[in-house]
Amino acid sequence: MKKTIWAIGAAIAFSIFLVAPTASQAEKIGFIHVEQVLMNSQVGKATMEELKKNYDKNRANIQNKEKELQRLKDELEKQRPVLTEKALRDKEQSYQKKFRDYQDMVKDANDEMQIKRQEFLGKNVPEILKIVNAIGEKENYTLIIDLSTLPVAYHAKGNVLTQRVIDEFNKIKKSK
Repeated sequence: MKKTIWAIGAAIAFSIFLVAPTASQAEKIGFIHVEQVLMNSQVGKATMEELKKNYDKNRANIQNKEKELQRLKDELEKQRPVLTEKALRDKEQSYQKKFRDYQDMVKDANDEMQIKRQEFLGKNVPEILKIVNAIGEKENYTLIIDLSTLPVAYHAKGNVLTQRVIDEFNKIKKSK
């Protein structure tokens, strides 16, 4: 929702510059890919590596649980004809409990990844926006558009500030 509102606002602002008489020719517009800054900065690469290790660990645990569930299911199907009704019901309940535990494990792993991603964004996006604002003010940009959130059919590649922001972001993070 927030992204949509921001995108609409940016589109309106951009449209104003397109229809403004002759003044729009003097306007300076820049472009940035905030997602690329997040992923290609040193902090972003380190965070992605940490998230990947965590994902791989969780994936291994989940795959082990899936194998166990498949083994239990196969065992249940083989024994079904010879089990008493009570024994069959007990085994099915045991399987269902393990299946719920598996679903909880998957949900917890996904939630953990989402929380870590949100923490990363919450810590770093404001710093990136400060850098973008500083560049905008210093170099008299009228508008800097985030191409990660607002699709633009065409833009001059010379006005893309992404690498400069990555470099500045790396300097700031290195000094901390």
